[in-house]
Amino acid sequence: MAQLIDGKQLSNQVLQKVASEVDYLKGEYGVVPTLAVVLVGEDPASQVYVRNKVKRAKEAGMGSIEYRLDTETTQGDLNQLVAQLNNDPQVHGILVQLPLPPHLDEDEVIASIDPAKDVDGFHPLNVGALAAGQASLVPCTPQGCMIMLRQVHQDLSGKHAVVVGRSNIVGKPMMALLLQADCTVTMAHSRTRDIESLCRNADIVVAAAGRKELVNADWIKPGATVIDVGINAIEADGKRKLVGDVAFAPVSETAGAISPVPGGVGPMTIACLLLNTTRAARRQLA
Repeated sequence: MAQLIDGKQLSNQVLQKVASEVDYLKGEYGVVPTLAVVLVGEDPASQVYVRNKVKRAKEAGMGSIEYRLDTETTQGDLNQLVAQLNNDPQVHGILVQLPLPPHLDEDEVIASIDPAKDVDGFHPLNVGALAAGQASLVPCTPQGCMIMLRQVHQDLSGKHAVVVGRSNIVGKPMMALLLQADCTVTMAHSRTRDIESLCRNADIVVAAAGRKELVNADWIKPGATVIDVGINAIEADGKRKLVGDVAFAPVSETAGAISPVPGGVGPMTIACLLLNTTRAARRQLA
């Protein structure tokens, strides 16, 4: 049976570091690291995510400001709010919750955020710095995945990692971080041929395809480490439950270590968001 990589436990360790950094910044500089979260529309999942982020920020002693905008909010009004937050010295991190309503241009909004306050790590300048191996604010989910991997592997050098999914939010930055850790990385996606064979040769599989229980036991090399980024809602026995992109029960019998859904990558993403906010605050004080 695979070792369980407990995201809740690991996220609590990260949040303890965040709280210590918050105390330091308050004591040394009189600054409260503050996160501004912008939610446009009524998407239920986004509302839950925002509520959890604001809650964790307050628990860590951080400041948090929440902006809830109507679904009909215009591009100009949203850009104006982001500009206001960019120019507010009391705000150290800005997060515009995605997805946005269809009439809004997500790329334009992301590009309008000050890269120094871009705690999601999605701004093109941060993306480019990450790809070049330079210091940057790193997207939260891949950052959390790396912390989870290092819980299992002290040295990732030379390991073959397959990333399933090529999104800008997870897959591409995950590839960059694994390369920085000296892994050999294969990026697989919906057009990849014989994806099962690629995964079977991998020491590490990061599943971020957005397809429920796509990865099964016959995809996994015995003893491999599996990080499941997927969050998919399904109906089972008349109840709604969350499953990942990995068929957890059968894969657990083959893998050496695996992250669960829920309780795996999700808590780590929020913890790394707050970690990014403290890092952004410290850099803005430099």
